[in-house]
Amino acid sequence: MRNMLRVNQLNITLVSTIILFLTLFSVGSFRYSGFFSGQVFLNLFIDNAFLIIIATGLVFVILSGGIDLSVGSVVALTTMVAAGMLQKGANPIVVMVVVLLMGIVFGFAQGYIIQRFQLHPWIVTLAGLFLARGLCYFISIESITITDSVFTNLSHYKIMLGDKYFISISVVIAIVFVLAAMYVAKYTEFGRTVYAIGGNEQSAMLMGLPVVRTKILIYAISGFSSALGGLVFTFYMLSGYGLHALGLEMDAIAACVIGGILLTGGYGYVIGPMFGVLSMGVIQTIIMFEGTLSSWWTRIVIGVLLFIFIVLQRIIVIQGERNKTIIKRKERKVLVSQN
Repeated sequence: MRNMLRVNQLNITLVSTIILFLTLFSVGSFRYSGFFSGQVFLNLFIDNAFLIIIATGLVFVILSGGIDLSVGSVVALTTMVAAGMLQKGANPIVVMVVVLLMGIVFGFAQGYIIQRFQLHPWIVTLAGLFLARGLCYFISIESITITDSVFTNLSHYKIMLGDKYFISISVVIAIVFVLAAMYVAKYTEFGRTVYAIGGNEQSAMLMGLPVVRTKILIYAISGFSSALGGLVFTFYMLSGYGLHALGLEMDAIAACVIGGILLTGGYGYVIGPMFGVLSMGVIQTIIMFEGTLSSWWTRIVIGVLLFIFIVLQRIIVIQGERNKTIIKRKERKVLVSQN
């Protein structure tokens, strides 16, 4: 009985997100001619590959009970550093390595400060948001166009799926990253420790788990995913600009919430944010097919969905607490009857 309750509680938000995605896609397919197409579906991945990567990295932070508000600014900084280095004639492979290492160091530094000085993640990562965005303008206040042949070839490269359909290299990177994150979360000590910290940090410490090291690594992973997402975003935009990815941190957090990740930590599936991103992408596509609606309707609909999923999460938490109380009472009655 306990296991059945636990499985239902763990699955309900993810199932709700998948149903939401399928419902939105079905509505678009019935309403607009040409919407129900393999390429329209694949375009959801192509256009949102960078956000899938960023949200998947952010999910580890949220699962641990933390938050990272700097992800959008790190994306912008990545585009600026990459574009600036390429403009000066740097080797594109070296540029990719440098920006990824930069993301890891940036995230590691934030994690270390949070853990070393016991500061709230909101404060530290908010400072990181302003720092990364400010560094963009230190490089240049103007947009820098990328003309490097390696980057342009990667940007335009199409991986054909049959005769008509295709995906970009960014989609492959995003899918591989999601699969790797799922493996880490489910099958490694690090992943189990992340869930334990989010569930109850004090209990995790009493169990002898490496809480301090894990919390720092969580932010390093978030920094890496932001830089990788920024690199993919650079392929997509072929430019570096300090105003790139404004508000992207909110989109990533929204994707995690819609994907069933509990903001208080310890609950959710790593694959959930991908479906959250795809659901947001379908909303944008529907508005684009409609033609007469402002793009701000995307924000309105996402806001409504956030309210719904936050309420759903709260109901699940309350129901889970009630179920635990009921089970404990039954166990006590059994012990009393046996004695």
